[in-house]
Amino acid sequence: MSKTDNGMQCREIITKAVTGKGRKFSQATHSIHPPDNISSILGAWIINHKYEANQVGDVIEVSGSYDINMWFSFDENTKTEVANHTVSYVEQVSLSYYDSNVREGTTQVTAIATQPPNCVEATIAADGSCLVRVERELYVEMVGETKVCVMVCPGDCDDWDDKVLEGTDTEETVDDFEDLDPDLVIDDLND
Repeated sequence: MSKTDNGMQCREIITKAVTGKGRKFSQATHSIHPPDNISSILGAWIINHKYEANQVGDVIEVSGSYDINMWFSFDENTKTEVANHTVSYVEQVSLSYYDSNVREGTTQVTAIATQPPNCVEATIAADGSCLVRVERELYVEMVGETKVCVMVCPGDCDDWDDKVLEGTDTEETVDDFEDLDPDLVIDDLND
């Protein structure tokens, strides 16, 4: 334990914390070749989205796949069928926040599809193939062991209702803010 200039004691603690995070929105256009000469596209949707994340340098690489199901009519709009097309992708997600002080070998990486793959548009191309435009958004997070420095308060930790840290510039407590209106909005501070 070490002491600061104002006499407070500090302690270094090893803890798990978010050590990196990032988000990426992307669009892709996929070409599907249905078995018959189609008349019109009746609908397109995406199912079976699967993915996993791995750290590659200072980016997170998300590898995944999904199935595009396209319902179409053919034979002059007298019959319908569903074409299924599996798509694989690899997405490099840059980290907007990255803590390089992570203890080696402790990092865990996760990914969440904040916007799962979704069909935005499906059209018939001049060559008879179908173009399906898909958009998706991924959020990635790294959790690892890191070292933090905390202030250690002398005495007992059981009663914190009326305590303030010694040496701070303010004597305010949490109770001082209970009467504030959370819906209050100030339009322009420059007026």
